[in-house]
Amino acid sequence: MQDLSEFHYLLTDMFKRQLDEEQLNAYKLTDEQIQFFNENGYLSNIKLLDNKQIAILNSELEQITNANHPGNALFHEFHSNESSNPDTVLFHALGHWRITKGFHDVLWNPAFLIAASQLLGNKPVRFWHDQLFSKPAHHGGVVAWHQDYSYWTRTVPMQHLTCWVGLDDVSTENGCLHYIPKSHKWGLLDKPELAGDMNGIMAYLTDEQKEEFKPVAIEMKKGYGTFHHPLLLHGSYENRSDRSRRAFVLNVFADGTRSASNELLLNGVPAIPAGEQMDGRFFPLLYNPA
Repeated sequence: MQDLSEFHYLLTDMFKRQLDEEQLNAYKLTDEQIQFFNENGYLSNIKLLDNKQIAILNSELEQITNANHPGNALFHEFHSNESSNPDTVLFHALGHWRITKGFHDVLWNPAFLIAASQLLGNKPVRFWHDQLFSKPAHHGGVVAWHQDYSYWTRTVPMQHLTCWVGLDDVSTENGCLHYIPKSHKWGLLDKPELAGDMNGIMAYLTDEQKEEFKPVAIEMKKGYGTFHHPLLLHGSYENRSDRSRRAFVLNVFADGTRSASNELLLNGVPAIPAGEQMDGRFFPLLYNPA
């Protein structure tokens, strides 16, 4: 099966290849939205996909969650169930942009890229890695409270950004994302087990931080995304509803980010020596506002 990481351009007609100035401006965030992000560490309810695009991605997701899919070897990670609770299920995988054309092309979604560049300080946007998360109805598992950058210190400087996009309507009932506003100002904390105890993070917080630990539920319609800072504490609770909770994540960083490790940065990707810039086949430049 062909590895789609070889192609750094749109392969389908899911998104427009050329946009005029008016179309580009329609995707731009307002000054108020950027100010909210800088103050609180997140910005939610940004429309990124239409119903046709959602249907394509959900169809692809159904195919590639099968461990016997012919492209399975291209995943950097594949966990049919990463939950530490045997009574719940959390599907989690990295690297699906290499396998299906829809998940490949969503990296070049202009609604995502223009907003991402603005939130990174109007810098060029380079791809880091993607993720899939799926919580089935009735017994979907948790994603414990964590900071993304606590898992990414192998890349420097910290100029990263996460975009989480729902492929189902998400609410507190089916395990939506939760944020701790302004926690991106707390500095880097120790990292807990990603799919472990929701209360595990408490061992790493000061008494003052525990006082400020006030979760906000990020409820959104499918096709909408939420951006967050790499140090913002976030997590999601179990899905006990009768609805699935499917989502994908796009992780990016500003161009100029470097490797901080001589070890593999992602499984199946050649190591980038410490100090060298993150670029090449697996870390393409997605957007340059210049």
